[in-house]
Amino acid sequence: MNSQRNKLDLLPTIMFFIGLPILFYATGDFPRRTFLKESISLLNIIGLCLILAQFFLTRNGNSLLLRYNMAKVITIHKIFGYVFVSIFLVHPFLIVLPRYFEAGVEPVDCLLTILSTYHNPGVLSGIIAWCLMFILFGTALFRKKMPLPYQTWTAVHKWLSLAFILFACWHAIDLGRHTNLVLSSYIVILTLCGALLLLKDFIFKRVLKSGEST
Repeated sequence: MNSQRNKLDLLPTIMFFIGLPILFYATGDFPRRTFLKESISLLNIIGLCLILAQFFLTRNGNSLLLRYNMAKVITIHKIFGYVFVSIFLVHPFLIVLPRYFEAGVEPVDCLLTILSTYHNPGVLSGIIAWCLMFILFGTALFRKKMPLPYQTWTAVHKWLSLAFILFACWHAIDLGRHTNLVLSSYIVILTLCGALLLLKDFIFKRVLKSGEST
């Protein structure tokens, strides 16, 4: 009974972070392409939105949005993190994957051409986001082997996550084929809410430390 109720409690959150982006994608006035290209685009959109959901899969976010068992929230946070960060690590290769099934420029040449246009703000933000994501993934995967206290690692993880999200959203809004005004506004609002949650936690801890020292 409790298990079913928990699943029902998660339904509004699932609709908000997955259902809405799919709706924006489905109703957007975009030129439609091949099934493979559209599937990759949709995967990227959902992936980005679920990465943004990570801000709410924390203690502050859980109390605000989910009100769910904290241990389960952390488990979901880890699963989403590892799965979707892994997907975005191969994102540069996914965007040229359809080239294997088309005549013309070879996929590797296409990827090198994209990366060589780093003077383009959208491409540059994507490269920076990818590098930050790689560091984020590595520091999360090998957390227990790092010579850092847990609180220090948590702070590094949060600020790395925020920096990655900011550059990733900039990249998506600037270059994303399906990021129209509606979807871009949705991404910006989610990012701002997530950043505010992070800052709230940071300020609260600072105030708490200041109160203890007086």
